[in-house]
Amino acid sequence: MTPEPGSVDRPGVPAGPLRVPARCVTVQRQFDQRASRFAGASAIVREVGRRLFERLDYIRHDARVVVDLGCGAGEQRTPLLGRFARATWLGIDLSRAMLALGRDDAPAIARWLPLALRPRLQARICANADQLPLATGSVDCVFSNLMLHWHPAPHQVFAEIGRVLREGGLLLFSSLGPDTLRELREACAAALPQAQPMPFVDMHDLGDMMVASGFASPVTDSETMRLTYGSARQLLAEVRALGGNPRDDRPRGLPSGRQARGLLAELEARRDPDGRIGLTFEISYGLGWKAPPRAPAGDTTAISVETLRGQLRRR
Repeated sequence: MTPEPGSVDRPGVPAGPLRVPARCVTVQRQFDQRASRFAGASAIVREVGRRLFERLDYIRHDARVVVDLGCGAGEQRTPLLGRFARATWLGIDLSRAMLALGRDDAPAIARWLPLALRPRLQARICANADQLPLATGSVDCVFSNLMLHWHPAPHQVFAEIGRVLREGGLLLFSSLGPDTLRELREACAAALPQAQPMPFVDMHDLGDMMVASGFASPVTDSETMRLTYGSARQLLAEVRALGGNPRDDRPRGLPSGRQARGLLAELEARRDPDGRIGLTFEISYGLGWKAPPRAPAGDTTAISVETLRGQLRRR
């Protein structure tokens, strides 16, 4: 499926402004351009994915259809299929280049095997997270590792996840929080005052979006992780490989030589006692269950009256 170039509010979607002036097509293009470099810089993504997956150890949930939303190359496919016996895995990502990095381990001979012996269905789908090509109520679990913060209107993503999940379906996600890249933001403020960095959503706001999208008793928490680098250039190269800045109002073109040297100097001045340059990542986690739809107050009263009448007749 070809993704739409952007995201707009649609009927039935909880109201909310765009988090930043950005478009999904820009996110797609930037990840397509960085796909070949992503694996070499994705240590933080793999570690957060491992920690997110471990949370399933404390959850009792049977899933036949699992959506890995923002799956990239499909790092979580094998763990998810190991956790959910007999499950169908659907890996969905906006970037075709990232999806192409994944491997298909199912042997060609599998189609000749009896149905009971065939590998479980696995599919990779290129689509926007807010416009999933899936039927309403067709999914048992949505697992999303470090994808949500790239979307300019995350409230739309929660609404769409709520649409495809069945009642009682599970959502488990991680996202970058506001304190992420704090050291780099401070360096940019000093050396590149015209920079427009990407803001990240606080976990409490994510919880509010879940409630508005029909999730029962959502649970959110956060933790801070810190990576260190041997040089400012290494730090910047890894940040660029992890994803770009999709803001429409970001400065065009490269910084001047003076500005670039100033940014490197600002980062180098932040070396710790061990001679390393640290970079903070705030990780937000969220969990929620798709709640049954709420009946309008008028309907609830009518049902209660009819039930009372039936009880009186039986008497």
